[in-house]
Amino acid sequence: MSTENEGAAVPPEAGSRPAPPAPHPDPAPAVPPAPDFKPAVGTAPAAPQAPIGPPGEPAAGSGLPEPAAPAPAPAGPPPATPPAPGADPARSGAWWSAADGRPQDASQNASHGDAHEGTPGAPGGPWGAGAPLPPSDPPARKRSGGLVAALLAAVLVAGGIGGGIGYWAADREAGSDSTTISALGNPKSESRAPGSVSDIAGKALPSVVTIEAEGSNGEGGTGTGFVYDKQGHILTNNHVVASAADNGKLTATFSNGKRYTAEVVGRAQGYDVAVIKLKNASDAKLTPLPLGDSDKVSVGDATVAIGAPFGLSGTVTTGIVSAKNRPVASSDGGGGNASYMSALQTDASINPGNSGGPLLNADGGVIGINSAIQSAGNGGGLGGETQQSGSIGLGFAIPINQAKNVAQQLIKTGEPVYPVIEATVNMKDTGNGATIAGNGAGGTPAVVPGGPADKAGLKSGDVIVKLNDTVIDSGPTLISEIWTHKPGDKVTITYKRDGKQSTTQVTLGQRKGDS
Repeated sequence: MSTENEGAAVPPEAGSRPAPPAPHPDPAPAVPPAPDFKPAVGTAPAAPQAPIGPPGEPAAGSGLPEPAAPAPAPAGPPPATPPAPGADPARSGAWWSAADGRPQDASQNASHGDAHEGTPGAPGGPWGAGAPLPPSDPPARKRSGGLVAALLAAVLVAGGIGGGIGYWAADREAGSDSTTISALGNPKSESRAPGSVSDIAGKALPSVVTIEAEGSNGEGGTGTGFVYDKQGHILTNNHVVASAADNGKLTATFSNGKRYTAEVVGRAQGYDVAVIKLKNASDAKLTPLPLGDSDKVSVGDATVAIGAPFGLSGTVTTGIVSAKNRPVASSDGGGGNASYMSALQTDASINPGNSGGPLLNADGGVIGINSAIQSAGNGGGLGGETQQSGSIGLGFAIPINQAKNVAQQLIKTGEPVYPVIEATVNMKDTGNGATIAGNGAGGTPAVVPGGPADKAGLKSGDVIVKLNDTVIDSGPTLISEIWTHKPGDKVTITYKRDGKQSTTQVTLGQRKGDS
């Protein structure tokens, strides 16, 4: 279950090499172009520079003889010398990560880790186009000439090495010893447009916490949560805090580094929702995240996920809403009962440690709680895998409208309330609907006498194929869809009996607690 990196300098793009210069009668060979060097896209390379040094002397460090006196240009095109950019070794960014906690069910709760641009070119004619060589500098430039030649040699070596070494374009100013380094990037990009990902992240990060849970046996993991109200309540997943629920330790760390102990207010295993509260947090700046409306979400809407994947707190990823009403049954691999959700699916990267973190819309409102991921190692299923793995672009979040209802109930009473039809359905049959079983647990009737399903006329063997307008293909799908409602809601159920399809209206009952 679940719930980043400094980039190295960008290397020059791979491409065709420039054509070599035409043969020249002058015995002094032209310096060949740097291997695999390609000018910045959309710009011409800088005008070539001649070796610098006094007449009659070779340029220091260049290895090239200097003609005694300028000679008239021959009939053929003069040799072309590649530009000599000033080169510094590029600094590669290094990063590391550490995953905390035990391996989780790759069904997979996204918790318990519990788990970026071009160089302007100088103006000049195309290489080999016969551009005239600039006049050589006066004798006083001897040492500078050696420096330029040495820099050129360094660039040639770097070009031969290839991969991952960046470069800067350097222009010599006429009559000056200074070297002008072209600035990278656009200063205007530092102003972030309202509604951009950086703007959304900047506003949300101070209200997102990294949760560390430790059980009395020393086991636990890392997840995420976010500020729900000004009273210090934090909304997260049940599986993030479950290990610390009984005499364990809970801490919540904000993006500014402030760390607080916390306690469990209430948790709902079936919904995979929990509320914790900060202790001794009178100095904490509590800004609740605004809640969106998950019922109004559309497939293709932009999403931003925030969490602590593999312990990397404050990680921001982006994507879209890939699907709605996705039935998901997940567990944390700890032996507890499965959780069911009619989830929002997103391709925003979600990994172990992201669990409990907010899934935001383009307005910065919370539309879901990141809870589970589909793993490539699951064989296509959503349960049974205990090996921890990472995102493949299939993440699932509890819709915030449902989570909000659960949170309010937990804050009020400390225990969850579930809507039910009081009928036992088969959980392994898939594809054709949810079949009401022959018997309930311990040999009890599958349809509780006097319960909502009984009053609506449902019987053992009936196959429920729709709840309102949602197609039901399995028992988990039926439960996930029922739990998006509240006790007392009236729903229309479509079912098949003896090959005949019928509909009936059911008023949902309730069940308190997770027992």
